Amino acid sequence: MRLERMGSFHQSRLSFMRVLLRRLKQQNWRFDRPRWDIDANGVGVATYRAIGPQRTYTLIAFAHDLPDDQRSDRVIAEAWDATFTLFDGEPTEKDIERLSQNVPLQEAGRISGSELSLSRANRSVRLFEHVIDSLASGTQPSRERIETVGYLMRTTAVYGSGKFGAADREVWADRSEFLGSFQPELLSVWLIRTFTLDLVEHLARVKAPDQAVSLDPELRRRFGVGNSTGLGMAPYLLTHPTLIHAWVNARETALSRVRSIQTASVDSLSRFRQLLKRSCINASNWQVDHEDQAARITELRADLIRLKDHVDSMTLSGPRPWDGLYNWAEAELRLECQEQLVSLLIEPHGELVDELADTMSANEAAEFQIDGTISVGALKSLFSDLYGWAGDIDFEEKAEIARVWYVSEEKLEPRLGERFEEPIEPYEQPLAPGRDAARAMVTLKDWGDDETVAKFLMRHPEHRHAVRRAQRVTNAPYAEIRDNTIAANMRPIDLLRCKLSFFGATKFDPRSDRWVRITMFQGAPFPDELAAMDPDDLAYPPVPVT
Repeated sequence: MRLERMGSFHQSRLSFMRVLLRRLKQQNWRFDRPRWDIDANGVGVATYRAIGPQRTYTLIAFAHDLPDDQRSDRVIAEAWDATFTLFDGEPTEKDIERLSQNVPLQEAGRISGSELSLSRANRSVRLFEHVIDSLASGTQPSRERIETVGYLMRTTAVYGSGKFGAADREVWADRSEFLGSFQPELLSVWLIRTFTLDLVEHLARVKAPDQAVSLDPELRRRFGVGNSTGLGMAPYLLTHPTLIHAWVNARETALSRVRSIQTASVDSLSRFRQLLKRSCINASNWQVDHEDQAARITELRADLIRLKDHVDSMTLSGPRPWDGLYNWAEAELRLECQEQLVSLLIEPHGELVDELADTMSANEAAEFQIDGTISVGALKSLFSDLYGWAGDIDFEEKAEIARVWYVSEEKLEPRLGERFEEPIEPYEQPLAPGRDAARAMVTLKDWGDDETVAKFLMRHPEHRHAVRRAQRVTNAPYAEIRDNTIAANMRPIDLLRCKLSFFGATKFDPRSDRWVRITMFQGAPFPDELAAMDPDDLAYPPVPVT
C-alpha cells in the first residue's frame, strides 16, 4: 500500500469492466437499438437497450453539434459532443423529452431516481475524422493510428450513486447484475462505446452513401472509450478505506491462491505464455508524451523481454512454479513490470479467482459510530499497529506537509493546493491519515492507559476523525495508504491510476501529475458479439498472424 506501487497497477480479470462483461454473458443478456434518430450532421437521439433475466436498462444518447473551439476535457466545460443517461427500465417518449431538457445540461440540469448515471463525451477529433474519411472512401482506417489513440470519444465524467438526482446506490446495489463497484456506470460506458462506433459509421454513410464501408469487426474492437480523470477522483481511495481494502484484498487473495498452486497445468502454462506475448504487444502500443511515464513504459518493455526470456529458459514444471516466478520478478524487475506480472499470473486462473469479484464491495454506512468504551491503552496499541509507519515521517518539516486538500467553491470538487503559498489551510480536508494519526498519538502520550476513549475525545474533539478512522480500518489491512498524502513529492496520479486499474483502464496517459487520460473497454466485444465471444480473451491485443 505504498503510492509508488499502487501507481503501477494494471487491469486484471478482477477489474470491474471485466467482471461486468463476464456477468452479462453468464446471465445471457440481450441487446438492441430501439431508436436511431440521428440526422446527417450527427445530431439527434439514440437508445440502446440491455435486456436481462429480471430487468432492462436503456442508455439514452443525445448527440450534439459542438464547435471545435468549445471542445474541452475540463470538468468545467458547458457543452459536449454527446451526453448520456442510463435509464432504469424502458423510457417512454415523455421520459425522453424530460431528459432531453436536462441531460445535455449535465450539472446544470437534473435527472431523477429513474436514471442510474449521467455522463458526457467529446470526440477525439484527429481520429474521428480520419475514420469517417477512411470508411467513406471505402477503406479501413489506419490500425497504427487506432492503437496510438485508442478511442473515438472520451468521457469527462460518468456520474452515478445519487449525484444530480440519479438513483442512490441503495436502489441497485443488491441486484445480481450489479454486485461489486461502479457496475451501472461501466455499463453506461460500454454502451457509449457502441453508440460512438455506430455514429462514425453513420456519418461515413452520409458522406458517401454509395461507397462507404463498415469497420472490420476485429479492427472495430480495437476502439475503446477514452476518459479524462483529474483531482476530483484522487481522494476516493482515502475517503473509502474499507472499500479499497475490499478491492486490494480480492486482488492479493487471488495472487496468493495462484502462488500457492503446487503444479501448473498444461493449459495454464500455455495460456500464460501466450498472454505474456500479448502483453509485450500491449506495451509496444502504449504511447504517451509524459516524460516520466514514457520512461517507465520503456523500462516496462525491456523488463517484459527479460521476463519472457526467463520464462522461455525454464519449464515452470517444478513445485509452486508461479510463486518462484513471482519471487524472481520481485528481485529482478521494476515495479511497473512486477505489477504487470501480477495481472498475468491471475489471468489464466479464472476458476480459482473469479468468485472473489463478489467480495469487492463494502457496507461503509455500518462503520461510522465511534466506540468510546475502549481504553486509551487499547487505542494507543491500535494506532501503533496501523500507523507505526507514520512515525518515520517528520511532520514538522515543510516538505512533509507542503500540500493541502480542499474543495473548490466553483465546482465543489477536490483540489490540491500549496500550504505555504496559498491561504487555503483553513479549508483543509482530512485527507492525510498518517499526519492526523501522528498528531493523535502525540496527544495520547499524556493520557493514562485506563482512561476511556470517550473521555479523551470529550477533551480533544479535534482527533475524533482520526480515532473513527482507526476503528474503521482495524480489521482491514489494505484500507490505509502507507504513505504521506500531503508531501511535496506526492503524485496524485498514483492515486488515480490505482483506482482506474480496478475499473479496468488501460493506456494510462498522464497529462501532468494531476490528471490522466485512459482507455476503457479497448478490445472488448460489442453487445452483438458478447454471446459468441469470451470477453476475457480480448483483454490484451492479439498476436499478429504471420
